Parts: sequence; C-alpha cells; structure tokens
Amino acid sequence: MDLTMHWVGYAAVIVFVLSYSLVIAEEYLHLKKSIPVIFGAGIIWLIIAFQYMSDPSHATEEAIKHLLIEFGELFLFLLAAMTYVNSMNERGVFDALRVWLVKHNFSYRQLFWVTGIMSFFLSPIIDNLTTALVMCAVIMAVGRDNNKFIGIGFVNIVIAANAGGAFSPFGDITTLMVWQTGVVEFWTFFNLFVPSVVNYVIPATIMSFAVSNETPKVEEEETIVMQRGAKRIIALFGLTIATAVSFHSFLHIPPFLGMMVGLAYLKLFGHYLQRTHEKTRVGMPGENMGVGEIGDTRRFDSFREIARAEWDTLLFFFGVIMCVGGLGFIGYLALASNYMYIEMGPTFANIMVGFLSAIVDNIPVMVAVLQMELTMDTAQWLLVTLTAGVGGSMLSIGSAAGIALMGQSRGKYTFFGHLKWTPVIALGYGASIWVHLWLNDRFVGVMP
Repeated sequence: MDLTMHWVGYAAVIVFVLSYSLVIAEEYLHLKKSIPVIFGAGIIWLIIAFQYMSDPSHATEEAIKHLLIEFGELFLFLLAAMTYVNSMNERGVFDALRVWLVKHNFSYRQLFWVTGIMSFFLSPIIDNLTTALVMCAVIMAVGRDNNKFIGIGFVNIVIAANAGGAFSPFGDITTLMVWQTGVVEFWTFFNLFVPSVVNYVIPATIMSFAVSNETPKVEEEETIVMQRGAKRIIALFGLTIATAVSFHSFLHIPPFLGMMVGLAYLKLFGHYLQRTHEKTRVGMPGENMGVGEIGDTRRFDSFREIARAEWDTLLFFFGVIMCVGGLGFIGYLALASNYMYIEMGPTFANIMVGFLSAIVDNIPVMVAVLQMELTMDTAQWLLVTLTAGVGGSMLSIGSAAGIALMGQSRGKYTFFGHLKWTPVIALGYGASIWVHLWLNDRFVGVMP
C-alpha cells in the first residue's frame, strides 16, 4: 500500500523530522537522543497500524519483527564491543595512553599530528566515538590554557577518527551495518584505506599550518599503572574480533554470535580475576593512584562493565531503525531510491549521501540506504560506505564523534569553530572519492 501521498505518510514524515530535530538539539536541550526517536518510532507505527487495521495479512507485525531482528543483531554486536572498551577503560588502558602522550613533551604541532594519526589507527579497532573521547582527554590535558589549539585539535580528531573508521567494519556503526548486511566482505573494506588516508591527510596538512610550534607546559606529572589483566583483555578483544570475522567469513554465521562468544571469553577471564583478586595498599607519594594503591586495586566485574554500556546510543539505534523502517514501509524509501539511484545515478546518489550525513548524521542515512535494498556493484557499496563515514566530518553535528566532543569541550569546540574548516574538509572529501573511483575500479560490475 503506497501511503506516500496519504495523510499517514505526511504525518509520519512530520513526526520523524520533529523527533530528529530534538536529537540535533540535544546539546542545548539536554534531552537524551534516544527519547525522541523511540517516541517518534512508536507514533509512526501507531499511525501505520491504524491504517492497516482491516488488513488480514498482518503486514505491519511482520515488518516490525523484521526490523527487530535487524536491530537485535546490531545491538548484541555493539553490546559486546562496548563491554570490552569499558573493561579496557576500567583497567586503565586509555589513561595510561593519555599519560604517555602528555609526558613526551610534544609541541602543539607535533601533538596535532600524533593525536590525529593515533585517532586514525585506533578508530578501526575501537570505533570512532571511543577514539575521539580518548584523544579528547589528551588534547584537554595538554592544551588546557590554549583554546585555539583545543578547537583545531578537536576538528583534527573528528576528521581522523571518521576517516579511520571508514575502512574497517569495526570503525563506525555504518560500516558495521554494511558488513552485517553482507553486501561487502570483511577484507574488502580495507580497499578504502588509501582513500581514507587521503581524506584525512589533505585537510590535516592545511590545518597544521595554523598550529603553533610552541611546547605546552604541563604543570603536574601524573603516573598511571594499568590494572592487573589489562594486557590480557586487549588480547582477548583481538581474539573476539577474529572470532566474529571467522564466524561470518568461514561458517556464514552472523558476526554478532562471534562477538557474544568473545564476550564469554571476557566473562571467563573476569571470573578468574575475581577469584584471584588481592587488594594491595602501598603508599606511593606523588603518584595519582587513588589513595596510593598499586596492584589489583579494583575487583573486576564484567557485569558492571555491561551496565556501563552506552545505553542511550543503543536505544537511539533502535529508534532510528524503527523510524526509518516505518518510512520505508509507507513507501518513501522506494521513492527516494527511484529518484536518487535510478534517475540521478548511483555515483551521484552515493556522493550526496555524504552531504546528507553531515546534516542529519550518518546512521539514519545509512539505515535508509540499506533498507532501500539497492542493487549496486561492490565499487558503489564501497563508495557509499566511504561517503557516509567521512561525510559527517564536514560539520560538527554530522558524526557521533563530533557531537560527543562538543559536549566534552566546555564551549572550546563549537559548531561555527568547526564550520571554519569545512571547505578544506570538503576538499579532502572530494579527493578521497576521486582516489576510490580511480583505485578501486576493479570492483565495478562485481556484485556482492
């Protein structure tokens, strides 16, 4: 039933626009982003169900169940990944990295490049949002009295984290969704490495000339000792990624199951840490270890780390998938697909996806693209993965990394401060697309 020109369709679009407007205004309203989209999803499907009340086929029920399976796979995958990241954070891995960087007395320009390059290579492993938050702590610690450096440093981190996340299934929610859908194989994503490097290096090189060569003064020296088991948890995370990839590539099992098996690795090791936990208290003046504690000072609890997962983010994905799924059920995605991908052509459409991502975030845009059930070759799927991943860097509100840093910067990194660098970011965006189309032309005509 095509409801695109019906009052149901108009009402659903209005509800979605209002809901997402509240998400964009999260920084000012302090309303968790999951709330408006979950409420909006409920209203959209309520309106649809009202129209389908006399339908004996239960089409709405089947559509909702299909969307729930889609969300469930994403939810379980992310829950396992978030638990590992939280566990590494609790064991002091990221704090140790931050202190190591601060102690090296880099100049502002050196720190600009070090944090950018580290963000680029960390993002494919622990995702762009987590990477941005880790590097944010470094920038804030070193540049506390230099607002100009904090602002440009945060822009650099956003570009690097988004670019690094674009060539790995684990680097961004959009790449994860593309991989789980099965349209791009795991190792094929890494063909986007060179375009991603270009996307970061061009704007970063131009921006670096605006960064001072002075060396910042760090007032206090901080020492962080990683908690017992930290390195083994890092190794288990690597093993978990290998398990998920193997399940999907060799056994054709959805990757979320491999991640859940990996979560079991962590829980078994966590049980071992709990059973062998010994609290040691030794005075260590001058070292920031709580109350001068060393050794296994905190009892590890894997369930506590699950509880600390980004539940607002996970529920936000539920709301977005349900909202966009409702619009697709009404017929709007078919309409958009016909106009963008058939009339305008897939290359133009996929380039436009990047600009849309900068305005309304890449997650709902990619959800919409995947729910269109397009027939594209691997070259075009790689293109839309690239553009959705890096297009959000053009505006501070275009990616989860940018939005998170706006909240962490205490007004030092702003929408308009980022907007000043949008032209050079767009230059990197265009260059990365050109490099992809030139370098990965062997995938043209290769169907997933």
